[in-house]
Amino acid sequence: MPDTISSTMVARRIVDNVSKVIVGKRSVIEEALATLIAQGHVLVEDVPGVGKTMLAKSLATSIGCSFKRIQFTPDLLPSDVTGISIYNQQTGEFQFRQGPIMAQVVLADEINRATPKTQSALLEAMEEHQVTVDGVTHHLQQPFMVIATQNPIEYEGTFPLPEAQLDRFLMRISLGYPDFMEEMSVIEQQEWVHPIESLQPVAAAEVIIGLQEAAKSVYVDRLMREYIVTVVEGTRKHRDVTLGASPRASLGIFRAARALALVRDRDYVIPDDIKLLAPAVIAHRLVLSPAARMHGVRNADVVTSLLNNVPVPGATR
Repeated sequence: MPDTISSTMVARRIVDNVSKVIVGKRSVIEEALATLIAQGHVLVEDVPGVGKTMLAKSLATSIGCSFKRIQFTPDLLPSDVTGISIYNQQTGEFQFRQGPIMAQVVLADEINRATPKTQSALLEAMEEHQVTVDGVTHHLQQPFMVIATQNPIEYEGTFPLPEAQLDRFLMRISLGYPDFMEEMSVIEQQEWVHPIESLQPVAAAEVIIGLQEAAKSVYVDRLMREYIVTVVEGTRKHRDVTLGASPRASLGIFRAARALALVRDRDYVIPDDIKLLAPAVIAHRLVLSPAARMHGVRNADVVTSLLNNVPVPGATR
């Protein structure tokens, strides 16, 4: 397999670098990096002010990739995302003016504030790593990752993402509030200048592509594969679920687990990788029954109950 030792050293340096800006959230940073290595996209759902934008900016800076931020609003048009063809009078030809989606790391800020038509402009880019404008296909630079954010408590003037689009995100993660000492550290770090201003790249785009290839060689035992499929299949039979997770969820956990193992200095996947990632990969893909929602059941509760009841490979029930 590729040089795993050098790969894990690079991954550790990236996590350490982002941790200079996002204090006390190493596990979340590892999940975000694992998403990138697994060639997926991440939805960060959390309240304002906890560092969603800084996570995207610091990750893009750390890996030396181009970064663009799109502020989603109700009047945003699809062409504002993908780009537009403009007629050049001097040459007599149409020229493509790139939109912000052509960057390598794209922050879709408050994605649920845009109309469904504009939201759907991301689908082709996220799934096929290309955009088509006026019948011409433009391929995106690699690596490519969309980091979308949304506020879970504010619904006025928003357009909830449909299940088909939620399914395009490999993970949905949350930063959460820092504890007392972490928040004290944030204040001290930003007393004079924000740490993002002095952040330097510790890797290059070519290195990230190498990590993506190295992750494909991480060993996943058949028992681990069966564990993944059993958990995902359980969502389709759960009494509180109307629409369970699709095979894309199984494949998502499989790829994310290999990437996380690489980030954590291993060339093999263990059950703890799957248990950590399952809520982030599965929960946002489920549609609960009306009765479950009425009783306050959350998507994450369903995944947690399955993880508690499905036997871990090699362990006693």
